[in-house]
Amino acid sequence: MMKIVIGSDHGGFHLKETIRRELAEEGYEVKDVGTHSLDSCDYPLIAQDATAAILAGEAELGILICGTGIGIGIAANKVPGIRAALCHDVFSAKASRAHNNANILTMGERVIGPGLALEIVHAFLEGQFEGGRHERRVNEITALEQGGATHE
Repeated sequence: MMKIVIGSDHGGFHLKETIRRELAEEGYEVKDVGTHSLDSCDYPLIAQDATAAILAGEAELGILICGTGIGIGIAANKVPGIRAALCHDVFSAKASRAHNNANILTMGERVIGPGLALEIVHAFLEGQFEGGRHERRVNEITALEQGGATHE
């Protein structure tokens, strides 16, 4: 079964716990990088731990949650090799995997409820990168991380 890393700040704690429990019950191997309480914490540090797990091969995909999903996603996307996608609907989750080869899903606990969030998680985890013309674009994103893409 797929290895998943999951993390949240205090604003996403309840949704993270719901998703973590569901994925574990389904047989996913889930690495929880925190937070483990409602105490205030800094989402960039959670994003750092989750992205490190993906880059080290300890997880194939990640799920990060904060109040809106925005801040934690911005932090994750600062790390070369990470393509975090903020998704609050199933179509975007599918497209983020198929077209963008996203390796982290971000969501906001204050934006969506747990039922929809679980549908989005499943769409994301079940998605596959289509390659083809999308491969070129993902490679251009990688080039931006390395100092700039070139127009051909």
